[in-house]
Amino acid sequence: MENYTSNSFVLQLEGLNVSKDSTYPVFLFLCFSYLFIMVTNVSIAVLVFTDKNLHQPMYLLFCNLPFNDILGNSIMVPRLLEDMLRPPSERLISYYECVIQAFTSHMFGTTSHTVLMIMAFDRYVAICNPLRYTAIMTNRMVMKLTVSAWGVAFVLVAILLGLTIRLNRCRTLIMNPYCDNASLFKLSCESVVINNIYGLTFTVVLFTASIGSMVLTYTKITVVCLTSKNKSLNRKALKTCSTHLVVYLIMLISGFVVIILHRFPQYSDHRKLSSILFHIIPGSLNPIIYGVQSKELKRFLSKLFEPKKILPSF
Repeated sequence: MENYTSNSFVLQLEGLNVSKDSTYPVFLFLCFSYLFIMVTNVSIAVLVFTDKNLHQPMYLLFCNLPFNDILGNSIMVPRLLEDMLRPPSERLISYYECVIQAFTSHMFGTTSHTVLMIMAFDRYVAICNPLRYTAIMTNRMVMKLTVSAWGVAFVLVAILLGLTIRLNRCRTLIMNPYCDNASLFKLSCESVVINNIYGLTFTVVLFTASIGSMVLTYTKITVVCLTSKNKSLNRKALKTCSTHLVVYLIMLISGFVVIILHRFPQYSDHRKLSSILFHIIPGSLNPIIYGVQSKELKRFLSKLFEPKKILPSF
């Protein structure tokens, strides 16, 4: 029987359901994935800001992805690792911490889209209007695009969570490994029609704008490449755009899997795992993909992970 309470400020997380034999392998996988995400993304962000050769719009805009990956994973993964080592009855979280975790989680997903959209605009200007690239993509424009990407995401997510925290709560169990908006409004016994309508509108608008901008941008880039006889331009376009497109598709597919599995309650355990991987997979692969594309980043990452040579002592 489900316990009903009135606006309790202590909630219980269901956590990640894994067998006893799988607990430590899954724990180690998540732990090493988190450490890899932190080391690579922090290192790349520091490199971009300290190396003057990388003070270009493409790299400065890309820096938003490491910051987003660091923020999204730092709020979710450490808490998840901590809960895995606790019995279910001790997986408690305060309501305010839960709201912050939900806000950060949705900011992570939304900002992934908006940042990749402004990066697509940068690639469009560089390839379709190369003679005016430096005039258009000034430091001020880079700042405007960055503020827009984070600002739009902040407003959309703030409204999403604002509609949820207005509701009275009669339950305390979060049916998820971590807090998100859906888990929070399901704690209420009030009508959540407005929440569902805004959540659906939010998702449709975000995905339509994201996919639409990618299709439009890459269609124009493809037309320019097909009509241009400049092999150097085509090679550069293929190199930079393929990297951006692969990162976008990884993020898009990871997000779609979570959304689709929400429609099938019988696969709730698969959905929970996929929602965790939505944070981990892009955060782990983004530095690698961009590291392969950029000579500077490739050189830096190879130095970061190559085994240190130990000089023999005599």
